[in-house]
Amino acid sequence: MRSTSSAHARSWLTRAETAADVPTVRALTLAAFGRLHEADLLDGLRRDEAWIDGLSVVATDPADPAGTPVGHVVLTRAFIGDVPALAMGPVSVHPDHQLSGAGSAAVRAGLDAARSMGERFVVLLGHPTYYPRFGFVRASAHGIRLSIDEPDEAWMALALDDRHPLPSGPVRWATAFGI
Repeated sequence: MRSTSSAHARSWLTRAETAADVPTVRALTLAAFGRLHEADLLDGLRRDEAWIDGLSVVATDPADPAGTPVGHVVLTRAFIGDVPALAMGPVSVHPDHQLSGAGSAAVRAGLDAARSMGERFVVLLGHPTYYPRFGFVRASAHGIRLSIDEPDEAWMALALDDRHPLPSGPVRWATAFGI
C-alpha cells in the first residue's frame, strides 16, 4: 500500500504489521505517548480474542530500506449493541515523525483494510479536531453510548459504507481495554 498525505506531500508506505514489527511498534507507542498505558494496552490487545489479523497497520518511510515503522494504528473487534464494529486505537506516531502525515497514512490504510474485510463501523476515543478528517462524527448523535465518563466530543464513530447507517446502543470493547 502507498499513501500520500496531501497536507505534507510526502509518501508513506503502509502495510499490515508483521511479527518482526512488534518490538518497534511497542517502542514507537511508548515514545508517542510517553507512558506505558498505551503500549501495555497494545500488548493486551494482541493477546485478546478481539484481535483481527491484518488490522494492525504500520506506516514506513519509503526512503528507509529497513522499512522501520514510524506510524501505527490498530482496529479490534467491538460491538455497538449486538452489531459487530471495530474500535480504533491506539494510534501512534514516533515523535520524530509527528505532523509528517505518517499517522494519517496509517489511519487511512487501516480503514481501507477494514473496508476490504467487509467491516462496516468504527468507534474511537480520540482528538476531536483530528479524526473528523477521516469521516468520524460524534457518536452520541447516533445514540452510540460509552460506559465511561469521557468528553462527548472525543467519542466518535464512522460508517465505513454509506449504505449502512451507524447503529445505536452501548459499545462493548475488547477485554484488554478494561471498559
